[in-house]
Amino acid sequence: MKLPGSAQPPRLLSAELRIAGGMDTRVFELLRGVEATGSILRAAATVGLSHKGARLILENAANLAQQPLLASVAGGAGGGGTRLTPQARVLLEAWDGLRAELDEFLGAQEARLATMPELAGLLRRMSMKTTARNQYAGTISALELGPVSAQVTVRIGTGDEIVATMTAAAAKRLDARVGQEALVLVKASAVVLVTDFAGWKLSARNQLSGTVSRMDKGQVSTLVVLTLPGGGTVSATVTNEGAQALGLKVGVPATAVFKAYSVMVAVRE
Repeated sequence: MKLPGSAQPPRLLSAELRIAGGMDTRVFELLRGVEATGSILRAAATVGLSHKGARLILENAANLAQQPLLASVAGGAGGGGTRLTPQARVLLEAWDGLRAELDEFLGAQEARLATMPELAGLLRRMSMKTTARNQYAGTISALELGPVSAQVTVRIGTGDEIVATMTAAAAKRLDARVGQEALVLVKASAVVLVTDFAGWKLSARNQLSGTVSRMDKGQVSTLVVLTLPGGGTVSATVTNEGAQALGLKVGVPATAVFKAYSVMVAVRE
């Protein structure tokens, strides 16, 4: 899996602008929509709000401004409608100016971040959104390509190595290279916990040993978090009966086991 990218990388910084404590982007998008369409109903549709929701937002904005922002236009050749009051146009102009200044400020800070590659890299990794509970940043340390399948090894920040198996075609699309920065994703449901191997060896390539540091019990299952010696964590979802049978509790040593084919690797385009 490749992280979305382009010649111009996505911004790492963003900020929400509000005026008078409650006038945000939605208010001014609605005002702009009313100015363009002459209708609250049509303006609401352009912003993705219901007519009722748009009216409530605009009424609240007028209360904050302590002056009317909209005026009705009587029917005639144009059919009537709604227009902005002079006060609303002043507010809209002020908003556009503030928005431009904020964008300029954020752009300057983005340029500053470009001189701090380690921090910028950290923020990019943190910006990825995924349902996989286990996410690790690391570097590809080994790559084995076969005619049918490929094996990618990623050394994560704790010093542990996680192995992923994928098809050769997937590896080709990924265009992975040794030394390349990568993210490793593992769903908690794919992790098996072992507290006693009883002299047996498992075929699963990935085995991370740690200590139970947290347990969140639900009606059916329990989320168990292991803390690794290097400071990282691994989360696993087990049934409540399974957690009880293993004698899991905070402080108990355990090993998180997951197969290589359950690991997803992401690299930036």
